[in-house]
Amino acid sequence: MDWLKDDERLDYLLAENLRIIQSPTVFSFSLDAVLLARFVYVPIQKGQILDLCSGNGVIPLLLSGRTKAKITGVEIQERLYNMAVRSIEINCLDHQIQMIHGDLKEMPAELGHAIYDVITCNPPYFQTLSKEVQNQNQYFALARHEIACTLEDVVSVSSKLVRPGGKVAFVHRPGRLMDIVTLMRQYSLEPKRLRFVYPKEGKEANMILVEGTKDANPDLKILPPLYIYTNANEYTEEVKELLYGTL
Repeated sequence: MDWLKDDERLDYLLAENLRIIQSPTVFSFSLDAVLLARFVYVPIQKGQILDLCSGNGVIPLLLSGRTKAKITGVEIQERLYNMAVRSIEINCLDHQIQMIHGDLKEMPAELGHAIYDVITCNPPYFQTLSKEVQNQNQYFALARHEIACTLEDVVSVSSKLVRPGGKVAFVHRPGRLMDIVTLMRQYSLEPKRLRFVYPKEGKEANMILVEGTKDANPDLKILPPLYIYTNANEYTEEVKELLYGTL
C-alpha cells in the first residue's frame, strides 16, 4: 500500500470498524489512551471536542464512535501527525475529525478561548531529566517525557480552551496525582471524577483517570477501581467490555 511507510502497518482499532496506522519504531497506541477515550464524558449529538498530544490519532478515532461532535486533534510531531491524518482519511472521517500540526501551547492563540465542550489529553508522563534517562528514540522521548510541554502547560492550556462547565479529562501515573489535582484547581478545572487503574487485584495502581469541570464547585467522586487482568492473566470482564464491547 503506497500510503504506508516501510516501518508502518495498518491495524484494526479494537472492535471498532476502524483502521489505524502504527509503527513500532515511531508510535503505537497503548491501553491508557483507550481507557481515557472510554472514561471521558462526551456529548452524543453535537459539540466541539479537542484532543491534545494526539499521537497517531487514536483518541479522536475512538471518540468518533461515541459522538457525532466535531473532533480536533493536536500533535507536535510531524510524523505522528501525518500518521493520524492518513488514518482519518482511510476511515473516511474527514467530515468529523481534523488534525492540527502544532505546539499545544500555541493553541489558545490559534483556536480561541472557551470554545470546546470537552478536552482530552494523554500527556507525557515523565518529568524531563538528563538526556541519559530519556528514551534515545526521539519519537518516544517526546511522547513520554516533558520535553515539548509540561504538565502545567497541558492543564493551563486546557483551562483556556474549554468553555465554562466544559469537561477536561487526563490519564496519568498515580505518582503525579497531587500535581494534577493541584494544577487543575489552580487553573479552575475542578476535579469531579477520579478512577484508579490496577494491573490486577492486590497490586498497586499504575494509572489514574481524572476528569474536571471548568469553574465548577468542589464535589470529587472516587469511582470503583478498574482491574486490567484477572489472577489468570486474562483481561477482566469490564476491560473486555471497554476494549471490545459496544458502549
